[in-house]
Amino acid sequence: MFLIDVSRNGKPVYDPIVNQSLDNYLVNDLRLPGHGLIVYVNQPSVIVGVHQNAYTEVDLPYLKKKNIKLVRRTSGGGAVYHDFGNIIFEKIVIGDTSKFGHFDAFANPILDALHDMGATNAQLRGRNDMVIDGKKFSGMTMFKVGDSYAAGGTLMYNLDLTAASDVLTPEADKLASKGVKSVDSRVTNVMPYLNPEFQNLDIETFRAELLKRLFHVDDVSKIETYHLNDHDWEIIDKRLAGKYDTDAWNYGENPGFDEYRSKHFQIGTVAFNFTLKDNKIADFKTYGDFINGGDPAIVDKTMLGVAYTKDGLTEGLNAGNYKQNIGDIDVNDLVDLILEKE
Repeated sequence: MFLIDVSRNGKPVYDPIVNQSLDNYLVNDLRLPGHGLIVYVNQPSVIVGVHQNAYTEVDLPYLKKKNIKLVRRTSGGGAVYHDFGNIIFEKIVIGDTSKFGHFDAFANPILDALHDMGATNAQLRGRNDMVIDGKKFSGMTMFKVGDSYAAGGTLMYNLDLTAASDVLTPEADKLASKGVKSVDSRVTNVMPYLNPEFQNLDIETFRAELLKRLFHVDDVSKIETYHLNDHDWEIIDKRLAGKYDTDAWNYGENPGFDEYRSKHFQIGTVAFNFTLKDNKIADFKTYGDFINGGDPAIVDKTMLGVAYTKDGLTEGLNAGNYKQNIGDIDVNDLVDLILEKE
């Protein structure tokens, strides 16, 4: 494993729109062979998953009032809040997909480092969460492109939990599935669990301490590192322009169709927004925080025009290869969700 230095002209980049686009460039363009690692910090921001509806996941008036940026990542997963008390880590793996989908392979080195710093109760829970005393301090996601992928997540060191609770508005069904009543009741910072010498550090110092343990060195200067150069940044800037830096990408459209159904399954939350005309599907849009390599838009297309009946909806979902493009859920459960009356 080697480190990929994502600073620019020797200075950290805190712009979340820039940082969230780095993995796309590293996986699709630069493609450094082997296992690279990026670790960065974002200014106050909300990051939503590629398939999520920002209008239902985020308190947009609060976000704008507090000057918090909204950024859509290129992978799945749920909405998270970032600030200068949070670290984002991401493994960039080129030419080897044997560990794709195995979140433990990426969580364990982080957990080992935190154990060494005193947080001995930190552990992996479920498919992609790291927790202490049953409270989440890190969530992970990943996406795959050909023979390569990016996998990583957040690490809450000293995050503003009040801001996170106020700006994020997850659906009650998702919270209920985890046995909690609010965002702030199920998350925690890792800082209080660390040994005294690792508490109250600034975020860059904490980042350095974490890196030393991940790479088993006594100084970050000893870590094998690739530094993004001017040519890299020129391409990154071009990739951002006109797509990842636009409201169309980050906010997305709120279709506002007549009917809305949502339920939390084992793979994550799945939501459908649709309109009926003459008892047929006239408009259809899939949302969710599920993580897969598929494209829910394929399902959206095959659902258009199908009868609003059990047989019609089943046919539409199967035609869109829903198990690949949404997730491994019994088709009857999805049909029942769509037919459910609010």
